[in-house]
Amino acid sequence: MDQPTAESNGSTRLAYILGVPLADDVVRQWPQMGEAVRTSRLVGEVEGGFPGLTLAVGRRLHLDGDVIVVEWTCDYGDGRLYRNVSIAELRDGQAVRVTDYWGEPATTPDWRRPLTDRLEMSADGVWPDAQHLGHR
Repeated sequence: MDQPTAESNGSTRLAYILGVPLADDVVRQWPQMGEAVRTSRLVGEVEGGFPGLTLAVGRRLHLDGDVIVVEWTCDYGDGRLYRNVSIAELRDGQAVRVTDYWGEPATTPDWRRPLTDRLEMSADGVWPDAQHLGHR
């Protein structure tokens, strides 16, 4: 992946996903990668590296006024859907710490099928399908 060449205009996908603005000193954490991105400007620069990304928010929960949990789906432009959860901690109505967890759907192993039920996933519900994703 080439590095992005333009700076963010301050409007980030993350702010859209969370439904609140980012604090200038926000820290976005990706435990799967062992990475942290510090400042809203750098969050925007990293997001700029994925111009083909489409996404849709499935469900946004506000907990105790200072925490937001969001379930959302994205496609990086290759047709594979990722199911994600972002947890944001707020200060004065702005996100100051965000932890993102994401994963690509996988097939249930044969051995586990008799032990589980299928999860109903409406195409326009909490876990949207590819036709319900958009550029943000």
